[in-house]
Amino acid sequence: MDDTFDAIVIGTGQAGPALAGRLSQAGWRVAVVERHRFGGTCVNTGCIPTKAMVASAHVASLLQRGAEYGVSVPGGAQVDFPAVMARKSRISGRSSQNVEQWVRGMPGVTVIQGHARFEEAGVVRVGERLLRSPRIFVNVGGRASELAPEIRNGVTVLNNASLMALERLPEHLGVVGGSYVGLEFAQMFRRFGARVTVLQRGAQIVPREDADVARALQQILEREGVEIRTGSECFALRPEGDRIAARWRCGDEQDDIVCTHVLNATGRRPNTDDLGLDRAGVRVDARGYIEVDEQLRTSVEGIWALGDCNGRGAFTHTAYNDFEIVAANLLDKDPRRLSDRIPAYALYTDPPLARIGITSGEALASGRPTLIGERPMSRVGRAVQKGEEQGFLRVLVDAQTRHLVGATLLGVDADEAVHALLTLMYARQPVDTVQRAVFIHPTVSELLPTVLGSLRPLEAP
Repeated sequence: MDDTFDAIVIGTGQAGPALAGRLSQAGWRVAVVERHRFGGTCVNTGCIPTKAMVASAHVASLLQRGAEYGVSVPGGAQVDFPAVMARKSRISGRSSQNVEQWVRGMPGVTVIQGHARFEEAGVVRVGERLLRSPRIFVNVGGRASELAPEIRNGVTVLNNASLMALERLPEHLGVVGGSYVGLEFAQMFRRFGARVTVLQRGAQIVPREDADVARALQQILEREGVEIRTGSECFALRPEGDRIAARWRCGDEQDDIVCTHVLNATGRRPNTDDLGLDRAGVRVDARGYIEVDEQLRTSVEGIWALGDCNGRGAFTHTAYNDFEIVAANLLDKDPRRLSDRIPAYALYTDPPLARIGITSGEALASGRPTLIGERPMSRVGRAVQKGEEQGFLRVLVDAQTRHLVGATLLGVDADEAVHALLTLMYARQPVDTVQRAVFIHPTVSELLPTVLGSLRPLEAP
């Protein structure tokens, strides 16, 4: 068997299959190595299954609020948790199968299932096979971090993957970590009927956001019954019968919260510790992320790192953009770079939080004169009609160039409306372009020209 290839792709997350497809189209002979489920985190334990659960939680919330819309639900809305999980699994499973069928059907692509490890630069071992190639692309993703043993104290702790394997709804879910993953699960499980307590080590939830954004989001969650405790400076777990006691701050027993289940949502780590990267001479940073340059090249010629394992983005869309950057440079003679990418992401609470560019705090810290425009979602006709008036729209504009430098949208359909502003940033056009645009009524986007027309100097709070 000839195990020499034009390229080896390790991992089938968002970047790997797309890159294999482009290389296949170019006539390359490619080996794709996958040790577990096709599709990576997004398809199997991330975006797709979690957003399917968010959708179920949204329907549960609407049914519970039916009277507000003049709709009655005889007997009241009931959540069938096993049915919710079965729906999630069907959607995720189909997505994984589609990725696998796609990759296996690519001309010139050989799929090898097993654990890939570098023997040296240009040589990868999978079981008894030694695969050789002058070009190797690492797309191994990441996994949930673990609590330290002295914090866990023998307690079984869930992560995002094991939580979605539960067959019964937790009575009381303790969520360790008040950022994006933790808050999405906190709200959805509260809507399913569980009691939920979020324990956040810092002074505010979503620490990457402005303080007032964090406060607004916390108020939204607390109105639904999610309990939030910030400043967990003495956090530790201990078993208490068939339950789990969580000490969340220094003090007496009143500072303990007793839960039935605990989710650790304190961050993620790259799947790089068992790849044999040292044998290939590939440099990693102190946290295990593979160091890459602007074109995703590692410290070793002929080896690239894409997706979560390079620490340059933690989202499906950034992983796919990694593929685009590599393919453009390798096949299209188009020198695309990581620094071309504008920070953009959404937190899929309900309503969602969408952010692009910089925050108000970052704008103030830069020292550059900045303008700010804001409007509450209660001014948006679409939000009022849907009974979703929580949140606000905020834009940040460079006072000298009148180019948009950031935006934070918290509210219904914010994750879609934000793309009008993101497109403006990529087009490098002044905000007057959108301010003079005529958007469709009634939408969330139609208020963006009004927000941009309300610009004033940004000042420190």
